[in-house]
Amino acid sequence: MESKFFRFLKIVGVGYKARAEAEGRLLFLKLGYSHEVELTVPPAVRVFCFKNNVVCCTGIDKGRVHQFAASVRSCKPPEVYKGKGIMYIDEVIKKKQGKKSK
Repeated sequence: MESKFFRFLKIVGVGYKARAEAEGRLLFLKLGYSHEVELTVPPAVRVFCFKNNVVCCTGIDKGRVHQFAASVRSCKPPEVYKGKGIMYIDEVIKKKQGKKSK
């Protein structure tokens, strides 16, 4: 399968990890929940984990690649106070300041 479209995801957070199994057909995510999140990859998409915090979604159909990347990101979207979560590589998160103490 020739991969034409790519979407890279970065996982930020202490203990947050990802691993791909079954030749890119299964994606397991450790996101601070009490269980591992298991995602089955659609037929036209492949998943690779370069490190345990960088996930690459590739495929020949742009719509399916981007849709699967969005579903992975929706498991733990980046939060604005600490910046933890799953975000795209080129995404910029504006952090909020939080409470001020007197």
